[in-house]
Amino acid sequence: MTQTSLTVNAPAASGGTIAPLTNVALFADMLTRLIERPAHLPGIGVFHGFSGYGKTWSARYGANKRRAFYLECGESWTKLKFLRSLLIEMGRKPRGTAADMMEEAISALAMTGRPLIVDEGDQIVKRGYIEAIRELHDQSGAPIALIGEEGLPDMIARASERTHNRVLVWQPAQPASVDDAHVLAQLFHADVEISAGLMAALVKASGGRPRRMVVNLYNIAAEAAVNGWGAVDEAAWGDRGFYTGQTPARRVG
Repeated sequence: MTQTSLTVNAPAASGGTIAPLTNVALFADMLTRLIERPAHLPGIGVFHGFSGYGKTWSARYGANKRRAFYLECGESWTKLKFLRSLLIEMGRKPRGTAADMMEEAISALAMTGRPLIVDEGDQIVKRGYIEAIRELHDQSGAPIALIGEEGLPDMIARASERTHNRVLVWQPAQPASVDDAHVLAQLFHADVEISAGLMAALVKASGGRPRRMVVNLYNIAAEAAVNGWGAVDEAAWGDRGFYTGQTPARRVG
């Protein structure tokens, strides 16, 4: 995918550097389509993908860029807890019954015109209150982005046909590319030059997951610091291997 000017904020330690990443651009594009959709179209989007693909990072950037309300659902949350947390995020005081809080949340979304981003959307389906999302959307007209694991679209289809019918955009998160790995290397370890071959091997071992890439880049940078390397290639790295997410094999003792 061609890189765009869309960026995420780097940590303060990086001196304010910014980094374009594929999934940041994909989520931003989805959010734009929801916000700028014609009035007669539904306004729910689903951003789904495997763990470690950088979905939450992308969503937080999108929330900051678009001044969206952002909520990350807990595994144990009930509908009541969801509504309480949503009102707090909106700067409203939770009070009354679940119906009262739903009405207040709908009013806040309609009045502000701000989008709502809900991370860990799988938990909403699992806990049985996905219809709350549909009600918020239908009554307020606000754009709502749900973020979750790869199977979230099927979960929504099985749990609520009405909510499924309100989805305008199904956007799968993509595995990170070698270009993304170079961006992360510049963002966190700009003082170490990593060869193209070693970077390609790192991406393959990381399974396209930025979270694992960051760990592997850190390991390379740490080894470079110990050995006094300014540049690292496959020959220098040797048989040190990469972090793949696999659990260690049981030892024989």
